Amino acid sequence: MPKKYDVIIVGAGAAGLFCAYKAAQRGRSVLLIEKNPKIGEKIRISGGGRCNFTNLYAQPENYISQNPHFCKSALSCFSPHNFIALVKKHGILFHEKNVHKDVHGQLFCDDSSQQIIEMLVALVRQNGGEILVDCEIKSIEKPDEFILQTSNSEFICTSLVIATGGLSIPKMGASDFGFRIAKQFGIDIITPEPALVPLKLDGKDLEFCQSLSGVSIDSVVNCNGVSFRENILFTHRGLSGPAILQISSYWNKGDAITINLLPENDVLELLKAKQNGKSQLSTVLSKLFPKRFVGLWLERFPCEKILAECKKIELEEIADHLHNFTLIPSDSEGYAKAEVTRGGINTNELSSKTMESKKVKGLYFIGEVVDVTGWLGGYNFQWAWASGNSAGMYV
Repeated sequence: MPKKYDVIIVGAGAAGLFCAYKAAQRGRSVLLIEKNPKIGEKIRISGGGRCNFTNLYAQPENYISQNPHFCKSALSCFSPHNFIALVKKHGILFHEKNVHKDVHGQLFCDDSSQQIIEMLVALVRQNGGEILVDCEIKSIEKPDEFILQTSNSEFICTSLVIATGGLSIPKMGASDFGFRIAKQFGIDIITPEPALVPLKLDGKDLEFCQSLSGVSIDSVVNCNGVSFRENILFTHRGLSGPAILQISSYWNKGDAITINLLPENDVLELLKAKQNGKSQLSTVLSKLFPKRFVGLWLERFPCEKILAECKKIELEEIADHLHNFTLIPSDSEGYAKAEVTRGGINTNELSSKTMESKKVKGLYFIGEVVDVTGWLGGYNFQWAWASGNSAGMYV
């Protein structure tokens, strides 16, 4: 005889674990199924192994979706401070990492991301929830209740929650399972794309970046009217670093990105102030940039004169190159390097209050599989907790 549960949750990542805890806490019989041998692998590797588990200032404005209002209900019902209270209750020490004067609120474990995983597993089990790993789902049917055929056994449930994430980092087990289930039940999907991902360049732009591989510069990166100020990192494939990862969520193939390499300075005024002596451009730039960058930049944009001999239009051109360095990436580095997936289950298909499908009673989608993508810096985990909480309160 197949075993029956009130709720089965597929995917033991951040959203699935939290939903299982919340549902079990309400007295529901809960089974959490994970196809991989280990649970919470994205939690484990996040934040350099210390898990950037939320952001103090997470707001709807920090999320990308075809419907920017969809996330408001979940985020208002479960705030960063709600999760912080849970972390404190379990004695997990943490700190705020201010990576940049314009970037605040990122919270990390002092010790290890494993503490967050252990906390969530304990919360599920203490409330009577069951966790089954190494279990692959072969099929899902819904004549009345949901019937799941798995590599382990057959299960039946009234409420089914899909928390299988997106397509990012396939080597960690990412798959299109959630999208396949959506299609099976006639639920619309916004085309998935890699997000929070390094960008590739080609030709002379790639050669330039390869020559500077490893160099990092505080910059403002702009694309499609959105800008972020953090470091960019030159790599052997193109560009990475926090500012590039952030802007990649707004970038589409063929779009240009514009980089202000000196956001703290008015380069034109700076150069004019140096025109009364014998200063060379290389001398001025060497005080503002790494030496390797200056040499290669002047190969790309040569300036043989001393600044005193430069005409105003020449100084304006130099300033423009530094404030509006424009590149057209050839592609992103794809899901293998993407931290998250942009797109997913169309939010018009779901209740923003409960995360339940409007078409299929008892079917819920939470976390990364939904068309809600957060910025870099703890926002995606906060969406996982918040969406998991919303579903967990109603399944």
